[in-house]
Amino acid sequence: MTFLNTTTYTRGLIAELYAMLFLVVKGYRIRAWRYKTPVGEVDIIAQRGKTIAFVEVKLRPNLDSGMEAVTHHMRYRISRASTHFMVFRAGKKAHFSRFDVIAVSGFRLRHLDNAWNCTT
Repeated sequence: MTFLNTTTYTRGLIAELYAMLFLVVKGYRIRAWRYKTPVGEVDIIAQRGKTIAFVEVKLRPNLDSGMEAVTHHMRYRISRASTHFMVFRAGKKAHFSRFDVIAVSGFRLRHLDNAWNCTT
């Protein structure tokens, strides 16, 4: 089985694993992968120091379209899921949070940290 013959779902999982490897190399600790809640889902939750990053991974033919693929509805869903995580799983310590996007195109990757602010 080659990478090109895999399903879109499988290619998305591979892109998420690639993004997690990238984050680990940058010094992040992965707190959750594919975190699902009743109000939304987050692809990757990673922490470095006291900052928790809620990361949306987008696999696209080019990096620019991956950055533009996060819609207002997706941001709202991720923001609600992040609130759920901070209340139930983050612990008692004070943490800072932010929302990141990682666009993956082939073996190229672009990380946009603090991509948007939570307005929920």
